[in-house]
Amino acid sequence: MKLGMMLPALPDIKWELASQIGVKYAITKAAPELTGKLPPWNFDVLKGISENFADAGFKLYGLEGDEFDMSRIKLGLPGRDEDIEKYHMMLRNMGHLEIPLMCYNFMAGIGWYRTSVNLPERGGALTSGFNMNDVPKDTELIVTEEQMWNNYEYFIKAVLPVAEEAGVKMGLHPDDPPISPLLGYSRIFTSAEAFRKAMALSDSPSHCITFCQATFKTMGENVFEIIPEFAKRIAFLHFRDVRGDKSCFRETFHDNGPTDMAAFLKVCDDSGLDVIIRPDHTPSMAGEDNSNPGYEMQGNLFAVGYMKGLMDALGIKVNA
Repeated sequence: MKLGMMLPALPDIKWELASQIGVKYAITKAAPELTGKLPPWNFDVLKGISENFADAGFKLYGLEGDEFDMSRIKLGLPGRDEDIEKYHMMLRNMGHLEIPLMCYNFMAGIGWYRTSVNLPERGGALTSGFNMNDVPKDTELIVTEEQMWNNYEYFIKAVLPVAEEAGVKMGLHPDDPPISPLLGYSRIFTSAEAFRKAMALSDSPSHCITFCQATFKTMGENVFEIIPEFAKRIAFLHFRDVRGDKSCFRETFHDNGPTDMAAFLKVCDDSGLDVIIRPDHTPSMAGEDNSNPGYEMQGNLFAVGYMKGLMDALGIKVNA
């Protein structure tokens, strides 16, 4: 497996720390609100970001999340074809720059959502959580699940030929939390069955899955059983754990949640997965201001060390 981290598109101390602990692969989000530049459908912008990572000793392996406003695509609004063409440009740029992974989601209106980001964890660390009882009620439905499926099928069939030509794998991330509707937006990727339906839309080698372990767990799925089923379609692993279920859960550290994380990695290895893996949604620790919940650095440093230790003990080759 390849061990990566989610790093900012612009160099900062997180780059130095990641390098010092032996991380060689970077995943980033290059959206304008984070870079102050044009979206990565602009070749020069993406080339510059990729070269900066290379100069710092990293291989930029993938982009993650909405790299520009995807509202018209996800909601099927006028102008979506124009936005899909920009998506095509981004994929072609990724191909030219040998960035082989696009981790995307199809959550309309809101992305991953938590009702609290300052729950006390071990030793006073702060973690995030979700409680359906704390979600505003009586929200008018904005989009139906049928519409979302139609919009997704339109999008994925439009972009897969370009992704395949560019050599980019499209890794579909599940809806987090896997609740529908949420704040008026229907969500469709809330079960393993939904992923079976999505994968049946195309057998393109670029049509893949980002397997976010804890999100599938909150769906109520047995991750140890569905990893072997989905193995041939998995392009990216998000390594994290939670306590609870989809209606009420909280993030944990990687070593104190309910999942046997070593057994999970072994199942992945036994299933033949040789993909990039990164820690996700770590608690904020002492000295951090929790301004970026789930993505502060100290919890991620701990997680990488924990992952490297588990993989070493299991004999899983890292960065091979």
